Amino acid sequence: MLIVTGATGHLGSLIVNRLLERVPAGRIGVSVRDAGRAVDLAERGVRVRTGDFTEPGTLKHAFEDAECVLVISAAIRGGGALTANLAAIDAAREAGARRILYTSHQAASPTSLFPPQKVHAATEEHLRQAGVPHTALRNGFYASTLGHYIGAALETGTLAVPLDGPVSWTAHEDLAEAAVVALAEDGALEGVTPPLTAPHTLDFADVAAILGRITGRTVTRVVMDDDEWISAAVAGGMPRPAAEFTLTMFAASRAGEFDTTDPTLETVIGHPAKTLHQVLETLVRSR
Repeated sequence: MLIVTGATGHLGSLIVNRLLERVPAGRIGVSVRDAGRAVDLAERGVRVRTGDFTEPGTLKHAFEDAECVLVISAAIRGGGALTANLAAIDAAREAGARRILYTSHQAASPTSLFPPQKVHAATEEHLRQAGVPHTALRNGFYASTLGHYIGAALETGTLAVPLDGPVSWTAHEDLAEAAVVALAEDGALEGVTPPLTAPHTLDFADVAAILGRITGRTVTRVVMDDDEWISAAVAGGMPRPAAEFTLTMFAASRAGEFDTTDPTLETVIGHPAKTLHQVLETLVRSR
């Protein structure tokens, strides 16, 4: 059985829906924290079981009969994310999975300025030491992240954020498709993958220009001082720890950590990756 964790989340739901196009529903199982949110999957014949990375005891039942487990990285800020990821990998191994996949990141590194990349690097190392055939999907930076920043720009015509650098903004849909290939096709992707990215890197000045073309209005990119941006974010309602965390993403991008592209994603999915223009069009329409 192919087990997908986090199947009600953004990436996980896309993966399961694409997997259902290639694999009989009876061969798919999902591990979710709230089974009530996966009723539609159960109705389609998918095995739905409750599993929570922070309660490892629940994963034994969720991963039962696992042939392959896709561990979608825990959406937890701070040290708890690593603990949760390692618990899921250990549970998959103990369940007898012959292969374990993990959604890592293109910039995974123990020296990254962006804390999640340190978590990914440590998780990859634990996966390597697990002694089970594995795949670490080094996903490009999720383009949907920009949804947190464009609202004010659309209202005011100003995209005011800290100094940044080029980022390989990559669509969830393409990364989900690559994950399905890795799950369904033995040998398609093994070990730590090359960066799974869209073919171009763009910075926030590019984002502002694209928003202008989409809306037909001028959108100006303004560089804010780091402390000024944090103060403005906190004044706007963002908790200070969250603002300080977000600033590390900008620090990492201007250090060039996300300025990487690779053709592997397009090769694996067999078609061009979505452009940032396409992703932003969808984000603008959804507002």
